[in-house]
Amino acid sequence: MRITYFGHSCFLVEAQDQTRVILDPYEHGSYDGAVRYGPVDEPADVVLASHEHADHSATGTIPGKPRVFMHPVGERVGSVTITGIQVAHDEAGGKQRGKSTISVIDDGDVRLVHLGDLGHQLDEATVKRIGHVDVLMIPVGGHFTIDYKGAAAVVDTLAPRIVIPMHYKTPKIDFPIAPPDAFLDTQNTVQRGTSPTWEVTKATLPEERTVLVLPYAR
Repeated sequence: MRITYFGHSCFLVEAQDQTRVILDPYEHGSYDGAVRYGPVDEPADVVLASHEHADHSATGTIPGKPRVFMHPVGERVGSVTITGIQVAHDEAGGKQRGKSTISVIDDGDVRLVHLGDLGHQLDEATVKRIGHVDVLMIPVGGHFTIDYKGAAAVVDTLAPRIVIPMHYKTPKIDFPIAPPDAFLDTQNTVQRGTSPTWEVTKATLPEERTVLVLPYAR
């Protein structure tokens, strides 16, 4: 599996059979110019959006004719199985910011989980539905999602081998969210990638849980 981080919560996942999945594409310039990451202009076979906010649901900007799933539930594309699990965008069951969807992507080798805009801790039933996690993409910036303490707790609960932080403050996003540093300080092993693209197989997963900070490509 090959993973490319475009920025914010948007990734391109290329499965072992070359199926291309884009997760949570943002709308460049949305929120009165607060989203300054460059446009996502990569083609894909599938586009997933965890919820309908503009910084996660610009599915129409992806070129070509991909299959689009807003709040995905259960799909299979090529060798890739996609499972959606509904959660809330806040700690009030979605009353403040609505619902969000966790996407579980399994290509038969690596099992990847993208938490979307998760706003609360996971209950036992949700943890069971998520199951085994090889790679976890998790929001860490707080304010609109779980904060760094909440993210650390979720990581401990799901016990992934690789953790990729997302939805945090950078020069390209003018939201009142925090940078990833406080979250990184809670983790034992942190690596900073030199490229926005990273490849992994089941065989190359680290023995020890590792947080991988990818530079954004856009």
